[in-house]
Amino acid sequence: MQRTTILDKIDNMKKIDKSGMLAHCLKTAEYCQDAISRAGKIEIPKKVNISKKRTVEYKKPQHIIIAGMGGSAIGGEILRDWLQDEISISINVCNDYNLPAYTNEHSLVFAVSYSGETEEALNAFIDAIRRKCMVIAVTSGGHLLSLAKKLQLPYVIIPAGLSPRAALPYLFFPLPVFMEKMDVLTGKRSEIEETIRVIKTVIEENSPQIPVKNNFSKKLAFQLKDSVPVIYGFRQYNAIAHRLKTQFNENSKVPSRYEVFPELNHNEVVGWEASEDLTKTFSVLLIRDHNEPYEISNRIEATKSIALRRAARVIEIHAKGEGKLAKMFSILHLGDFISVYLAILRNVDPVPVKTIDEIKMAMKKKSNTIEKVKKEIQKMTS
Repeated sequence: MQRTTILDKIDNMKKIDKSGMLAHCLKTAEYCQDAISRAGKIEIPKKVNISKKRTVEYKKPQHIIIAGMGGSAIGGEILRDWLQDEISISINVCNDYNLPAYTNEHSLVFAVSYSGETEEALNAFIDAIRRKCMVIAVTSGGHLLSLAKKLQLPYVIIPAGLSPRAALPYLFFPLPVFMEKMDVLTGKRSEIEETIRVIKTVIEENSPQIPVKNNFSKKLAFQLKDSVPVIYGFRQYNAIAHRLKTQFNENSKVPSRYEVFPELNHNEVVGWEASEDLTKTFSVLLIRDHNEPYEISNRIEATKSIALRRAARVIEIHAKGEGKLAKMFSILHLGDFISVYLAILRNVDPVPVKTIDEIKMAMKKKSNTIEKVKKEIQKMTS
């Protein structure tokens, strides 16, 4: 009876979810549509004169790099997994200060920083300018926005005041819109429209008003309450498994991990040979797809039989929709709800991330990134 009281009383949930992460979950479809609209209004220039000696020409790129960290980078990972079997242009994510060695004037670099102050993204932004890359900024403000304006580079401004993880629609959907504008991507509008419809379905089925007995995400939160979630994905669900893991970290404030098939069958599974005192502290979430390849399906079933004997529990999450992107986001957004309900069960506000803030403050005291960036810009534009 106590379990039902916690997640079936909206007022009780709001007292714990003080910052309103559930409200953001309920607005995700709106955020997707707004993100597409904002990016659609941005024009991509043919060329930008950074200085007399430095001109950037915007043309069809040979490779795409998304430079960002944490919640600002996951959109790039999703983009890569979604399109890796469909376009010949490579898509990579840079989670560091410097871009890969191959980056040049034929590279399209999305500099993505929700706050506009992420030091790794700012350094990568400068590195991209130095290499005469085609750069597009995605941010809510900060130095990234002011620098993009100063250099007259294309940028899209997204709403401020969200947690980067809640702003994922704004950090992902502008990317395919810009790729379409640069003749890299075509014919994806119907798939994106289906994705938004599926997100709305996930919201309807998992909203706070739906009682535990009929709410899959609430049921899963109860099942995961006293264990460490381990997410197993495959192929296009690589980034999605990663996203679920980080949502459990940031929203639920619990350790979590993820692995992907078939690689996990060559190392990860041996860990289940440990004593049950250890293995019973883990719960396995298997991402499933009604169109999953035969060889992957066989591996999932074989692994499931091992995990069933050793883990606290094994839970299957089935994708909804027909298009690849819709199915990816159906799992992703279900994970958003599960992680928030788990936070509420643990009596923690999902939004604050004190440990990350502590690290940022420690880095800020010792970092001179902003000054370095300003000096580099001055040097390149003079």
